[in-house]
Amino acid sequence: MTRLEELISAAETVAVLGHTNPDGDCIGSCLAVYNYIREQDPAKDVTVYLEPGPQKLSYLKNIDAIRHEVPEGLKVDLCICLDCSARDMLKEFEPILDAAAYSVCLDHHVTNPGYAKENIIDAGASSACEVLYGQLDDGKISRDVAECLYTGIVTDSGVFKYDNTSARTMEIAGRLMEKGIEFGRIIDGAFYRRTYLQTQIMGRALLESISFLDGKAVFSVVRRKDMEFYGVEKSDLDGIVEQLRLIDGVETAIFLSECETGEFKVSLRAKEYVDVSRIARYFGGGGHKKAAGCTMSGSVHDVINNLSVHIERQIREHEEASA
Repeated sequence: MTRLEELISAAETVAVLGHTNPDGDCIGSCLAVYNYIREQDPAKDVTVYLEPGPQKLSYLKNIDAIRHEVPEGLKVDLCICLDCSARDMLKEFEPILDAAAYSVCLDHHVTNPGYAKENIIDAGASSACEVLYGQLDDGKISRDVAECLYTGIVTDSGVFKYDNTSARTMEIAGRLMEKGIEFGRIIDGAFYRRTYLQTQIMGRALLESISFLDGKAVFSVVRRKDMEFYGVEKSDLDGIVEQLRLIDGVETAIFLSECETGEFKVSLRAKEYVDVSRIARYFGGGGHKKAAGCTMSGSVHDVINNLSVHIERQIREHEEASA
């Protein structure tokens, strides 16, 4: 029995949490735990608390069971935090962690300080789902649980093309495929399927993108008024920064989405040598070497100028080291 299974077995009530603006790895890992517990012990009281996520992940089993509000005075025996690199990224669900009798965090972010009472963090893993797989009994993983885990792995590994993909990642993905999952459908659903409105706003973001630093960097921004015009939510902006990263000659891509007036969610992606996690950490965020993010305030001009100083420095260091 793994340590996570021991903790679950000893608890009567369990709350499962993840980070704000949940993505495929966050939702996948949370629902994988939820479905695993429900299948092994239907009588156990387990609930997932998350902000609403992307509609494209609606194929995941029991996604409708996720609760978006915290009941007043909620206290649980065990709080499981997944794919959340800092406690403040739990946002309105942080009180659940504080009130829990015991807590455990499973994560793969190198920036995670270990805020739970017990922490299982593997910075070398592709995803929280990869870390979670190691804490589950493979023989008890159903097709539904496997779909959740596979979704998280393909999301955070960029369908196995990011450098956080290891032989272990591929081995786990293969084992999950053996559970009978429709892996092609999962990849399409998690990565490529978009509504017409999502495609429109992505097209606008790409059309209005601006190249700088001699074409080695590119940025685009979508404001609240644009989202309201197209009738889309924050989750509908997934994939834009990745399309920017794929532009020929670009080393670093930046995508800004306006949260409130003068406040932007910043998504950063790198292609080869820039470490965007260093940049994100400097501005109070986190992530991985090739994919990271933070929240910044000011005008678009201010935000890009502040980021470009750090990007340009790393580009210059790389060029000097290569000379």
